[in-house]
Amino acid sequence: MKILVTGSNGLLGQKLVYALRDRKDIELIATARGENRVKEQNGYVFETMDLTDESHVREVINNYRPDCIIHTAAMTNVDACELDSPTCQLNNVGVVGYLLEACKPLGTHFIHLSTDFVFDGENGPYKETDKPNPQSVYAQSKLDSEKLVEESGLPWTVLRTIIIYGVTDDAQRSNVVLWTKNSLEQGKKITVITDQFRGPTLAEDLAEACIQAALRKAQGIFHISGKEVMPIINISYEVADYFKLDKSFIQPITTAELNQPAKRPLKTGFIIDKAIRELGYKPHTLREGIQIVEEQLKRKMI
Repeated sequence: MKILVTGSNGLLGQKLVYALRDRKDIELIATARGENRVKEQNGYVFETMDLTDESHVREVINNYRPDCIIHTAAMTNVDACELDSPTCQLNNVGVVGYLLEACKPLGTHFIHLSTDFVFDGENGPYKETDKPNPQSVYAQSKLDSEKLVEESGLPWTVLRTIIIYGVTDDAQRSNVVLWTKNSLEQGKKITVITDQFRGPTLAEDLAEACIQAALRKAQGIFHISGKEVMPIINISYEVADYFKLDKSFIQPITTAELNQPAKRPLKTGFIIDKAIRELGYKPHTLREGIQIVEEQLKRKMI
């Protein structure tokens, strides 16, 4: 099977590259806007692709003719999307349209990553059949792109996920686990939300769900996250406890006090029974995930 991954320099993209690069049953094409930032560069093809350039997208897709695309690239800074709606629309909706149009003559299986933010956070945790009600420009863009995928006529899968954490090859990318660890180790005070509930997702778990969706040719919407739903501040507390760091540097703050440009859903979390049943999904607990992060950080230091 020939699989093309977009956003291969991102956290999920890198995990997919490492999981697929040595598989004999997969021919992997990794794509990203800039140069390849994955440390290991053997066992797959890397192609620079500007997803906002429709003709370039068509050229790359026609050249490689993938059986499956795992589309991980997106504009995910929620406040930046709120403040620059046209750029968000291009990157999260327009780009998906370009990819789908290029794939239609090939019948490519399109796997699309989406978000818990399509829900309003009034009645979480959510199952796949619950009605979305996006509350921000970012959330609306992800729901709009889901609809494009569903109406494309292609075989499709939408994987919605929540707060991804893990370690990348380059130190430029952070997430709640690494941010908490690094800040507390440096003795920095951090403010963390107390009244938003999420189900944190280990990047390796999400990558495996993507791969299983591709191999099983699974179709439809799937909710992919950790099993545990907790206040975001509890994620930081768990990190502090695991690494034996001073929790007094973690300062609680409410959503109202933070006053961010984009509205966030308060309580999401997912019911993941469908993914467990149809994809064989087996997520790690947050503590197990933090242990995996620690092991990877140690290997990077060798």
